[in-house]
Amino acid sequence: MYAVVKISKQQFRVSPDLTLQVPLMANEVGDQLTFDEVLLLADGDDVKVGAPTVAGATVAAEVVGHGRSRKIIVFKKKRRKNYRRKNGHRQPYTEIRITGISA
Repeated sequence: MYAVVKISKQQFRVSPDLTLQVPLMANEVGDQLTFDEVLLLADGDDVKVGAPTVAGATVAAEVVGHGRSRKIIVFKKKRRKNYRRKNGHRQPYTEIRITGISA
């Protein structure tokens, strides 16, 4: 069983006991979350596609932790002008574990 769910304006393919990183949420570690924007629900050969969402379907999750992803380097340069700018960025995320999918 799996579902495609919309979390913070992004779509994720989730299944029970899956741990994934989503954009930062203002929830505490251990909080229970419920996502009701389920776009697709599949159980074996039975596939339900929402228009735009599947009615009555929810995905339950638990907040595992918060963190920041690996650093990316942003480097700008204009040749022959002595212009160089180096900047780093680490995107914050929330790690959640999917506890159940209900139709």
